[in-house]
Amino acid sequence: MRLKAYIKNHSDMEIYGIYIDDGYSGVSFGDRPGFQKMMSDVYAGKADCVIVKDLSRFGRDYIEAGRFIQKTFPAFNVRFIAVTDNYDSLYACQADSSLVLPVKNFVNDSYCRDISVKVRACQYAKRLEGQCISAFAPYGYIKDPDNKNHLVVDKYAAGIVKKIFKWKIEGMSLLAVANKLNSLGILSPAEYKKMEGLKYQTGFKTAKTGKWSAVSVKRILTDRVYTGDMVQGKREKTSYKMKKRIVKPEDKWICVKNTHEAVIPEIDFNIVQELIMYDGRPSGGTNTANFFCGVLFCADCGAPMVKRINKYKGRQKVFYICQTKNQSRGCTRHSIPEETLKNIVLKEIVFFTDLMAYYPGILDFVKQMDIDYSKTLEHDTQTSVLTGEYNKYYRLKSGLPSDFKEGLVDKKEFEEFNRIYENKCKELEKKIEKQKELVKKLIHNGALAKSRLEKFQETAETRELTRELLVIMVRKIYLHEGKRIGILFRFANELEKSGLLS
Repeated sequence: MRLKAYIKNHSDMEIYGIYIDDGYSGVSFGDRPGFQKMMSDVYAGKADCVIVKDLSRFGRDYIEAGRFIQKTFPAFNVRFIAVTDNYDSLYACQADSSLVLPVKNFVNDSYCRDISVKVRACQYAKRLEGQCISAFAPYGYIKDPDNKNHLVVDKYAAGIVKKIFKWKIEGMSLLAVANKLNSLGILSPAEYKKMEGLKYQTGFKTAKTGKWSAVSVKRILTDRVYTGDMVQGKREKTSYKMKKRIVKPEDKWICVKNTHEAVIPEIDFNIVQELIMYDGRPSGGTNTANFFCGVLFCADCGAPMVKRINKYKGRQKVFYICQTKNQSRGCTRHSIPEETLKNIVLKEIVFFTDLMAYYPGILDFVKQMDIDYSKTLEHDTQTSVLTGEYNKYYRLKSGLPSDFKEGLVDKKEFEEFNRIYENKCKELEKKIEKQKELVKKLIHNGALAKSRLEKFQETAETRELTRELLVIMVRKIYLHEGKRIGILFRFANELEKSGLLS
């Protein structure tokens, strides 16, 4: 309205077009469709004057704004007017163009930079507190209606997430899981959000109608958010003037434990992380990889063992050989029939579970194995002692000004004692924080121990070797020549700590 009123008062002007970039940042010129359309009309000679409310509406990058106003527009004989800044290139003097204009553009640019710094600081603080600051909740969760920074479980989508983890543990490849989800007509995360009425856009390349893919399945299987932990700050912008984001190293991510309800037990999540490293192709026309995929390795070269099938006169022999040998890159066959290997592994699992269940008190030991509540209490007591020490020095430091005022200490003593108390307070703050972290770790490990115990109790009575039983009980199997095998059980540490297994 203001610009239309300005044009109405100038008989030598008429409106050719109105260009609006609502919702776009002023620091960018190339990403603004309205600005690009205006410039294409300028380049085509359709418009010879550009009018804006003020310089900040034209743009907030002082270098780019200066280039357009002082070089591009004059080159195309285009007049530029910023109404509220009282700038008109047709009448501007040298001082306006060379001094006032750059200064105002610089101030607009600095304003954006200052806002960017403040926003980043606020986001960093919220991430440290475990608050979810993403625009959309991860698939499987929704934003808490009472607290947009907290996640609550979306029962339908969380059910799909559980199935994805279950299928992966059962041996399905990433692609097989994706194909199964598509065949069942289950909407992909992007399409599900759109169906829920969310204006969701993704930075990943997708087709017009999003389908599940191996990549999207892997993205879910590797996201710790499903264990109840909040992981943020994986990517960051290179500059407040650019939309490009770079991936940060994992040790720079911000992870806060137990911020919301878990969908997947941590033990299942950890199992999947190991299996996903050796994601195999579907075997024998099925949706699953070979039975021992991600578990069976050559004891000599460390390579995965590959499944081979020999067919002769209507009969087939299924066996495993070393991948290195199979590719003619050295090592030896380390061959073993699948059925023989299954029988050996099942026998060892049964023996192991019987051993765990036989010894009196072993299950109680498993419950306690990752957490000693006396240690937790000890650390908590230590925290209280340190807090008391901190309060003492803080009170001494706070009382120094009145001591100085009353003449109990001179200036030199005041400065010396102030420095000593300040350093002591900082030292105690670090120790208190360390003690709190130790307590949190002990409690977390206790929860993990409980999860392990529950998994063990679920499988202890099983006498049939299934893929799920295999990956829950066995971490790795090493095959030596002569069909000799070594098994690394997931619960071996518990027995070692109890002294029942050497």
